[in-house]
Amino acid sequence: MAFRAFYALPVENFVTDTGQHTNAVYGFTNMLLTMIRQQRPTHVAVAFDLDTPTFRSEDYTEYKAGRSKTPEEFHGQVDLIVKVMQAMNIPTVTMDGFEADDIVATFAARAEAVGWETRVVSGDRDAFQLITDQTLVLYPKKGVSDIPPMDADAIREKYGVDPANYPDLAALVGETADNLPGVPGVGPKTAAKWIGLYGTSEQVLENAEQIKGKAGENLRAHAEDVRRNRRLNALIRDLELPVDLEATALEQPDREAVEELFDALQFNTVRQRLFDTIAERLGEDAPAPEAEETLEFEIAESADQLERFLQEESSALMGVHVVLDGPALLPKRKVPAPGDHGVPVGVALATEERGLYVSLAVPGEDTGAAGTEVGAVVGRYLADAGQDKAVHDLKAAAKALASAGHRSGLGQDITLAGVVDDVALSAYLIQPDRRSYGLDALVQTHLQSTLEVEPDQGQSSGQGELDLDGTDPDAAEQLRAQAEQSVRSAWMVRRLSETFTPQLVERGGQQLLQGLEIPVAHVLVQMELAGIEVDRQQLDTLYGEFTEAIEAAQESAWASVAEETGGAKVNLGSPKQLQTLLFEQLDMPKTRKTKTGYSTDVESLQDLLAQTQHPFLENLMRHRDATKLRQTVEGLRESVAPDGRIHTTYSQTTAATGRLSSLHPNLQNIPVRTEAGRRIREVFVAGEGHRLLTADYSQIEMRIMAHLSGDDGLIQAFREGEDLHRFVGAQVFGVEPEDVTGEMRAKVKAMSYGLAYGLSSFGLSKQLQIPVDEARQLMKGYFDRFGAVRDYLQDVVKQARQDGFTSTIEGRRRYLPDLNSDNRQLRDMAERAALNAPIQGSAADIIKRAMLDVARGLEQEQMATRMLLQVHDELVLEVPVEELEAATTLLTERMGRAADLTVPLDVSVGTGQSWHDAAH
Repeated sequence: MAFRAFYALPVENFVTDTGQHTNAVYGFTNMLLTMIRQQRPTHVAVAFDLDTPTFRSEDYTEYKAGRSKTPEEFHGQVDLIVKVMQAMNIPTVTMDGFEADDIVATFAARAEAVGWETRVVSGDRDAFQLITDQTLVLYPKKGVSDIPPMDADAIREKYGVDPANYPDLAALVGETADNLPGVPGVGPKTAAKWIGLYGTSEQVLENAEQIKGKAGENLRAHAEDVRRNRRLNALIRDLELPVDLEATALEQPDREAVEELFDALQFNTVRQRLFDTIAERLGEDAPAPEAEETLEFEIAESADQLERFLQEESSALMGVHVVLDGPALLPKRKVPAPGDHGVPVGVALATEERGLYVSLAVPGEDTGAAGTEVGAVVGRYLADAGQDKAVHDLKAAAKALASAGHRSGLGQDITLAGVVDDVALSAYLIQPDRRSYGLDALVQTHLQSTLEVEPDQGQSSGQGELDLDGTDPDAAEQLRAQAEQSVRSAWMVRRLSETFTPQLVERGGQQLLQGLEIPVAHVLVQMELAGIEVDRQQLDTLYGEFTEAIEAAQESAWASVAEETGGAKVNLGSPKQLQTLLFEQLDMPKTRKTKTGYSTDVESLQDLLAQTQHPFLENLMRHRDATKLRQTVEGLRESVAPDGRIHTTYSQTTAATGRLSSLHPNLQNIPVRTEAGRRIREVFVAGEGHRLLTADYSQIEMRIMAHLSGDDGLIQAFREGEDLHRFVGAQVFGVEPEDVTGEMRAKVKAMSYGLAYGLSSFGLSKQLQIPVDEARQLMKGYFDRFGAVRDYLQDVVKQARQDGFTSTIEGRRRYLPDLNSDNRQLRDMAERAALNAPIQGSAADIIKRAMLDVARGLEQEQMATRMLLQVHDELVLEVPVEELEAATTLLTERMGRAADLTVPLDVSVGTGQSWHDAAH
């Protein structure tokens, strides 16, 4: 069934960020859920074959021989299916020396013995012999979705024999899939006729002399083949299984395990279907869940009431939920409009046993003095650093409060202070590979609850009916509903904080949370609010130039194949039309085969261009490059806010290594070294009377490698200010530094960085386009000179395998359970992550530490300079001209002291009117 799922779904559409293909896992899981929903079983088990020999292969060495090689993309997927089954609490069974079919047959026999009905889902026709009045077989015909049940009548209609005689028919005809040759010239109809006349295949052989002609002659000549086939296709029904029937009872899945695994597999849609399907199936039999404790809450009507609540709960950790916009106020948007931070329309507060909701003034409404006083009180509380608060997504709430001003009842911009826990950041530090840190997902996974307020849930304490001075009574009901929902969110935040804190302490992540991630969130708020100015006219010009480049490349591409196409204009964005042109009309060498034909992705086209040098391919690549650049520029044009600046959003929880990610738009992926990338960077400019100041770390990852490995050669090179790659090149190639050629330097540079990412000799050969043997020699030469690096790379994986995680210099952990996987592909990917995580993660921690120190320095010196962007190892600041010298000194010093390494942190700076001009 896993194989059928693999071939039913396009492999290229199901691949994780780590390179693991998952189409078989996805298809198998979906198919199983469909079966559970349709067949409504009370008990479920899954059987798998092992790679070890079976009694059948020992009996007949050619059994299943000649099967095509398992596709590389399928490797590891059965292991992952087993993990999914474990998370679903569905037993998986294997038996050394036997096949999955034998396990299924034994389960079916045991089930029949106690009067159960059984449904066997199998892609192997041998299962047809199991069909009885109590046991049906679901055999897939199209993909994994069309699986009609096969009963005895269906077998008789299709094959002309009873299910019990299907193995006899297969013995006579043979089974190609199992490499079991039958009687030559005998098909299913002939075999069925013989079985109808004589009974079993053995009885057919006993009467072989009565069967005339060539068929009878062949039957007698191949009698032993028939007996062997029948012996091998008979399923064993009396195995000593390690799992009994009752242990296969369908249970609720392990929600946390499912969430964690599906995050790693990057499955989003199927997870809710899984929970819904099992819940629906168990609904009639499952014990009623315990009623969840409810929370009493009030709606603040006066400043005195709010002050009293805050005074009574002043010593408690407060769960805080800031309500932005609001269902009846502003439409919800998945992606914020440029410069839109949301309007705070309410604040919910919750302790362990009670909650309170503060409604803030809606723009345009006059709520009077009472409303203003309430807003002022809650504003002071939110800004009080002495009151411990737990929130979810600190940055979003803090950004809205910091720009609230007259738009809300707060009446002023508020700094959200006293936050000791952001549960989204805590969840990220505990499990950095999750795909979602949304409050609803965290509540569901870690509290086995929901954010939604159940009907009649929550007690009002007599505060629900508000006097709205004759306004629409529906408004009171709407306010109460919003209050109840918001207070529940704040309560869940507090409960999550209590759940996560001990886990975070156990993992050594508390200091990272409170000393790094939460302070960084506050710095990011100011950076996102500041934004960076753009030259809109230059942006429009650039868009026009890239459009012209697209059209020119398109015309040239068409002209280069006009003869072959008869002047037809191929859609350069259509893979189907490109396949027809390249592989049929131009008869080019075939590329990698995909579900939809031969690949036309970038890597395949580059290989084709290297082989053919065809001008069409050159123009096609130019067209693609220009299209991608225009899309980048178009995204920037759409992101310009009314203030003429672009305000990117930074995510602290996207990259598992700890790196920040830039979103809406992504300003971290603008090319640096290409002419087009430089043109785009010229669009980002300093405001009037200002300059842009940029600074980044030189070779930060290699410096971290030198520090972590303690390699004397690398440390010496950095301490003496050598050109690292020239220094390494001289060591590896055995020449003087001045004799290291540009080609030598490029090779050792690629290798040095590649080692930190788990690059193999094969990967290095592909990257440098050199033979594997040369790449192997290059790596050997490197390790001969820098043995401590080799030892470090070996030890870090060994230690991670022992601990189950890697750590950065700051103690940021990344858990890698697949380091001990039996599957080589999964294990290799985990090893590459183990090599990469400490180095890239440490680089991420260092730049964050630098950002905090720079922000602190600018505040201490009361400078008007603002930090605008962080692009991995680079910071971009906007500086008044008169502060340029002081800001440059401050930035260089503070970035240079962000970590205490055995080698110096080298900081390069540049200034200019545009981001490109400020390059260094």
